[in-house]
Amino acid sequence: MDKIRNLRPEEIAILQSQNCHAESWDQVFVPPTFDTKYLSNVRFSGSVILGLFEKEFILPGGVRKHSGIRNASLHNCFLGDNILIENIHNYIANYRINDDCFIENVNVMVVDGATSFGNNVAVSVLNETGGREVPIYDDLSASMAYVIALYRHRPELIRHLQELIADYAESITSDYGTIGKQVRIINTGTIRNVRIGDHTTIENCTRLENGSINSNKQAPVYIGDSVIAQDFILSSGAVIADAAKIIRCFIGQACHVTHNFSAHDSLLFSNCAFENGEACAIFAGPFTVSMHKSSLLIAGMYSFLNAGSGSNQSNHMYKLGPIHQGIVERGSKTTSDSYILWPARIGAFSLVMGRHHHHSDTSDMPFSYLIEKDDETYLVPGVNLRSVGTIRDAQKWPKRDKRTDPERLDMINYNLLSPYTIHKMIKAVGILKNLQQLVGETSEIYYFQNTRIKGSSLRNALNLYGMAINKFLGNSLIKKLEGTQFRSIEEVRRQLQPTSEKGAGEWIDLSGLILPKEELDNLIGEIETGQTHSLSTIEAFFHSMHSHYYDMEWTWAYKKIEAYYNIDLKTITAAEIIRLVELWKSSVISLDELLYKDAQKEFSLTSMTGFGVDGTRKEKEEDFEIVRGAFEQNPFVTAVKEHISTKRALGDELIGRINRIADFEK
Repeated sequence: MDKIRNLRPEEIAILQSQNCHAESWDQVFVPPTFDTKYLSNVRFSGSVILGLFEKEFILPGGVRKHSGIRNASLHNCFLGDNILIENIHNYIANYRINDDCFIENVNVMVVDGATSFGNNVAVSVLNETGGREVPIYDDLSASMAYVIALYRHRPELIRHLQELIADYAESITSDYGTIGKQVRIINTGTIRNVRIGDHTTIENCTRLENGSINSNKQAPVYIGDSVIAQDFILSSGAVIADAAKIIRCFIGQACHVTHNFSAHDSLLFSNCAFENGEACAIFAGPFTVSMHKSSLLIAGMYSFLNAGSGSNQSNHMYKLGPIHQGIVERGSKTTSDSYILWPARIGAFSLVMGRHHHHSDTSDMPFSYLIEKDDETYLVPGVNLRSVGTIRDAQKWPKRDKRTDPERLDMINYNLLSPYTIHKMIKAVGILKNLQQLVGETSEIYYFQNTRIKGSSLRNALNLYGMAINKFLGNSLIKKLEGTQFRSIEEVRRQLQPTSEKGAGEWIDLSGLILPKEELDNLIGEIETGQTHSLSTIEAFFHSMHSHYYDMEWTWAYKKIEAYYNIDLKTITAAEIIRLVELWKSSVISLDELLYKDAQKEFSLTSMTGFGVDGTRKEKEEDFEIVRGAFEQNPFVTAVKEHISTKRALGDELIGRINRIADFEK
C-alpha cells in the first residue's frame, strides 16, 4: 500500500451509520480509493490501517462472501488488501495482516508485549530434569539440535551456539505479530503471540500461544480441530490436527501430529508421524513413527524408528527421578508391547522384541534382534541384514519424504550401508571373533554388554556381516570404475584415486546426516574459537557435507579396501580387481537369496490363516492370491530377482573390461 489518507467526514458518517466506532478517527487510515460499504459493526482503537476490499471469497458449498470487516474490534492493526475479518468475539490487537486473508469466528488474536514467537524457548530434551536443553528457533535442523543436545562435554561450543540462537531470537523480537498472505483462520479460540506464515490454514483450533508457524506457498501448514500448542515452532508442511497437544516442541518439515497425540519438551524433525500416543522429552530424528494409543516414547533419541503398539520406555528407577536416557539408533523397530528400561543404547537397524531391563548397549552390533527370553536379553547380531522388512523400509523412506519446501532444513542420508554402519560391522566382527577366542568356538552362550548371544547366532553373524562388508566395499569399487573403457591398468589405478581428502576416519550419524567425525570436530573447533559465528554458516556446513557425501565415502572405502583385503590400490592388478568383483557378486547374490527366502515366508500356508474363511484349502489359497497376489508377481520379489540379475550383469561387465586390459598387457 503506497499511499494512505485519513477518512473524510462523509466516510466517517457512513461508517458510524453502519455501527462503526473509533477511539480516534484520526488514527484510522485508508487507501486513496476506499469503499465504506464493506465495514459494519467495527470498533477501532490505537492506529489502524485498512486496505482495499475488492475480492470475493468462494467457500465450500458455493457460498460467496465479499472481503470486508464485520463484527470485529481492531487495535493497532495493519491490514493488506482483500481481507475478510468477521465475527471476532473479543478483538484482534497488534497484528500486521497481509493480503487475501480470511479470518472468521475467532475469539481473540493478540500480541501482548515484546515476543520472539517461540524462538529461544528451551526444550528439555532427553533429560526431563535439564542439562540437555535445546533452544529452538525457526531454522533449527536435526543436525544442529544433535550437537546442542549431545555435545555437552564441549561447554564453549554450547555457550557460543546458545548465544547465536539468542541473538537470532532478539533480531525477530517484536510487539507486533505478522499474518502472511492467503491465511485462513476459522472457528478458532485464542491466538496469542503467534507469527503465522503465508498460506497457513487454522480451523477449529482451541489455543495457540507463543509460537511461529513457518508456512509458505510451496509447503503450507495445516492446524486442525481442538489443537492446543504452547511455546512451539512449526516448520513448513507440518500438519497438527485432531486434538493434538504440543507444549515446548519443535515440529519439523512435513511432520504429522494428529489423533490426540500429546508431546512436551520434544523435538520432532522431518517427516515424523505421530498419532494417538504420547511423547515426553524425546529427540525424534527424521521419519520417526508412532501410531498407537498405548505407545509412550520418553527420554530417548530416535531416527527412522517404527514404534509398535504398546512400545514403552522408562527413564527412572524410583531413585533420583527421571534422569535416565536412551538412544535407539537409526532404522530400528520396536514390536508390540516392547519395553526398554533406560539407560540403554540400541544399534542401528535393530528389532527390539519383548521387555528389556538390563541396560544393554548394542551400538556396535547393527542389524540385530534383541529378544527377551526368561527375563534375559538375547542378542542375535546381523540377522536383520536378511530381513525383507529392513530392505523395504530403506526403499520406502525416500518415497515417503513429503517435504515440498525447496529450502530443506534436515539433511537426510537414506543409505542402509554407509561408512557409519560398515565401520560398526567391522568392529562387530572383531568383537565376535574375540569372544570366540576368549570363550571357545564351541560355546553355546556368549555374553556381551548385558546381553546373551547363542553360539549359532554368533557364527551366523560373522557370515552375514562379512557379506555386507563385501557388498558395500564392492559397491564403492564398482561405482568408481563404471562407465569407463580403460586402456591400461594404470588408468584404472588413477581413476581409483580419491578426489577428496576428507572422510578417511570414523563417521557418525548426526540424526539423518552421515558425515566424517573429523569434519564435525573441525567445525566445533571453529565455533569455539569464534571463526564460525553465524547459524547460516553452520547449516551451510551440514549442506556441504551432505552434497559431498559420495566423494568422502570413497575416500573412506579406499582406505578400508586396502586394510580389509590387504591390498595396495596404487599397485592393484587386474587379477586382484577381478577377485574383489567376484567376492562382491557372490555376497550380493547370497544376501538377495536370503531376502528371497524371507519373502517366501509371507506366502506360506501359515500366512494364509484367516483367508478363505468358509471354504476349502483350495479356496483359501485362491482367496489369498486374489488379496495378496502371487509370490512370483509380488513387486518386492520381482525387484529382488531383477536385482540379482542386474548385479550379476554389472559384475560380469566390469570383469570383462578388466580382462581386456589383462589380455592386452599379456
